[in-house]
Amino acid sequence: MSGERQLHLNAFLMSTGHHEASWRLPESDSFAGTDIAHFQQLARTAERGKFDSIFFADSPVLHGDVRQRPYGTLEPTVLLSAIAAVTKRIGLIATASTTYNDPYNLARRFASLDHISGGRAGWNVVTTAGEAAARNFSLPDQPAHWRRYERAAEFLAASRKLWDSWEDDAPVGDKAAGVWADNSRVHAVNHTGRYFRIQGPLDVPRPPQGHPVIVQAGSSEDGKDFAARYAEAVFTAHQTLAEAQRFYSDLKRKTAAAGRDPESIKILPGIVPVIGSTEQDARRLERQLDELIHPEHARKQLAGVLGVSPESLPLDAQLPEDLPSEDVIEGAKSRYTLIVDLARRERLTVRQLIGRLGGGRGHRTFSGTPEQVADAIQQWFEAGAADGFNIMPPVLPSGLDAFVGHVIPILRERGIFRHEYSGRTLRDHYGLPRPVNSFHLPSFA
Repeated sequence: MSGERQLHLNAFLMSTGHHEASWRLPESDSFAGTDIAHFQQLARTAERGKFDSIFFADSPVLHGDVRQRPYGTLEPTVLLSAIAAVTKRIGLIATASTTYNDPYNLARRFASLDHISGGRAGWNVVTTAGEAAARNFSLPDQPAHWRRYERAAEFLAASRKLWDSWEDDAPVGDKAAGVWADNSRVHAVNHTGRYFRIQGPLDVPRPPQGHPVIVQAGSSEDGKDFAARYAEAVFTAHQTLAEAQRFYSDLKRKTAAAGRDPESIKILPGIVPVIGSTEQDARRLERQLDELIHPEHARKQLAGVLGVSPESLPLDAQLPEDLPSEDVIEGAKSRYTLIVDLARRERLTVRQLIGRLGGGRGHRTFSGTPEQVADAIQQWFEAGAADGFNIMPPVLPSGLDAFVGHVIPILRERGIFRHEYSGRTLRDHYGLPRPVNSFHLPSFA
């Protein structure tokens, strides 16, 4: 038992599931990625399980070869607006890039989602790695890693000002006086920085949560520094308990050093649970999925992450010794290091490595019975490695159905997960305070 401490569970949803071959199973709908009814049903299932939130990843570029797997995706804030209409309590987290947007349009979009959902919006702040995205926005190359994070910090600061540009009591709706809002409580932000000049105010009243919940998903040193200053939840990837414990303690320490309560940031590693009624059944499903992977397609993806040519990665050999160092990687630095460390530690061939990555792209895959999955979650939760988990079903909808139907009841019996929601907003679920409007903060001479 864990006393009063409770798990936080987020459902990371991705078309037919996180395993890259999930779409090839006979029961999968190959076109689920653009089917709103599919995602609405998944959200209702997660809400029935009393998950804190659902989450959609996103990128402003078409990744991968559409010949090999479904890559078309809906824009997540639009998708979550449709999901908000058929759910009542579950949080709604969307990914959006600070490198390829401006603060005004994103602040407006997330304020709108928060209003539409009654205070359930969260923003997964990403800086977006990769040259292909840059070429979609009239840039010859991606900005340097450190510059993307510098821009992200100013982007978030400007967004907060915009959300605060309306005081909570600015709208009055006084029909008798003919006054809809108090002009003195709506403020220009007049933000001037290195990257942005924004007058404001926002054209949407202050969100119900004050600010949408801020989520972050980068685990590089720049990413951890950013999270320590700004994030309220962190999605991360680890393969071993020791790695997760080191990350957890380091980020909590950095959060305290930034002047914040370490409990104000929830650390949620990803886990891909392959669930079977017996361990053999779970292993059988895992093998079935892995056998459907296109090796050449997966090798090309791996080469892109590692910054090498596919030809330099023979399928039945281990990774070459002369890989680039993380210092020269301008893409996803932390994911690069995780993958290389996994391959070196377990002496995997490229073929074995792409099989291990097929389920969760570097997130931990765990196969077993519902009891074994619950054991794995509880172990990390109680060992100082996680405040909860980003649940990544390998196949949808069956993987989410199995988790809600069979794993959630076990976690409840053990006293570490809620039976009912105690609040209505995403901040309520995470136990986070509503931010004070910056126009109400005391000023000091």
